[in-house]
Amino acid sequence: MRLVGIIASIAIAVVGVVILLLLALEVQYRRRPGNKLELTAGNWQLEVYEPQRYLLVGELEFRNLTQRLEVMVPEIWVEVKLLSTDSLKGITTDAQVIPRYKDAEPRADGYWEGHIVKREVSPIEIQVEIQGADLSALRVAWIRVHFFTYGPQGRIPRVRHVIVPLVFPSPADSKNWRPATNADVLPIRTHLLTHLDNPVEVVQRYVLPNAQPGDIVTIGETPLAVMQGRFRHPSDLKPGWVARRLCYLFMPTSSLATACGLQTLIDLVGPVRVLFAFGVGAIAKVFGKPGVFYQLAGEQARLIDDVTGTIPPYDQFIVLGPQNPQQVVDQIKRETGLAAAIVDVNDLRAVKVLAASPELTTSFLQQALIKNPAGNASEQTPVVLIRPVKSTKLVT
Repeated sequence: MRLVGIIASIAIAVVGVVILLLLALEVQYRRRPGNKLELTAGNWQLEVYEPQRYLLVGELEFRNLTQRLEVMVPEIWVEVKLLSTDSLKGITTDAQVIPRYKDAEPRADGYWEGHIVKREVSPIEIQVEIQGADLSALRVAWIRVHFFTYGPQGRIPRVRHVIVPLVFPSPADSKNWRPATNADVLPIRTHLLTHLDNPVEVVQRYVLPNAQPGDIVTIGETPLAVMQGRFRHPSDLKPGWVARRLCYLFMPTSSLATACGLQTLIDLVGPVRVLFAFGVGAIAKVFGKPGVFYQLAGEQARLIDDVTGTIPPYDQFIVLGPQNPQQVVDQIKRETGLAAAIVDVNDLRAVKVLAASPELTTSFLQQALIKNPAGNASEQTPVVLIRPVKSTKLVT
């Protein structure tokens, strides 16, 4: 019996050691970065802009975000989707990926030779040629760069989405001033804003030609987020346990009522905070105090727009709220001289001011924008110029 007891003790000890080793391996595994590789959205130029031929050229970079692991890119190819106001019949596209990293030898047949991305960045060039009898109806090129990462986590498909505008309105096209409370407002039409744009440059290009001293410029929170690259395709998200279950408990009209929409928030603030905010919010609602979840979950919980929440092609993406809106407002004021505000406005006469120049009051901005002059459809007027009437009080 004593021998049996010794053997049992040894067996229990061995099992305990194995469990500890497995736990240690799991902890180590979770801390490993895996296939942590980034492809930047890059810088894009319309190198050729002729009536029957466009040539888009993008300069992108592969960046290995791990400290010491090597990640490979065995395959890469490009898919182009054109958005137009007319039929695309007869219009063709051709895309090429050209390696530009050190010692690269581009092949005439366009074949991509598997590449190892180490600590230094690996630049690539993408050329997209568009041809047709008349390209004037084209508005946007949605470029999807498909690639595989190959490393410790296996072979994983990835996609880098790039939106490139193909038409640019004239500032003179914006001339429809409208009356508002204590002000006149002018919706400013722009090209489709993308990650390639800078808010200050947009104001300088489209607003300043229509502005005069004392005017105020407002930018929608979603267009600003788009310019900051804060949008994610649902295919890039992996909804976890919390997102898949908790999303059913939100109102169907909420952007958090889908697993991917809620996962976007969880990726920003963490599952513990979301669960805590939901639990406390549910209790508060029982006692007649709604909105506590959004107070506890953070500002982004209110600002996330799920798919179909904005104009194409961003209707296919989840758009987050903007980052550092007050910093953007201050920069616009400093570099253009115009007071500015970042706002969230809808057709339900709701106006939320995310950030504003110090001399502006929330009440004035709400009165001027309450009719939503920018619109919620496909107007493509993400910027509104406000001209206060004489003697209007802007400062409290």
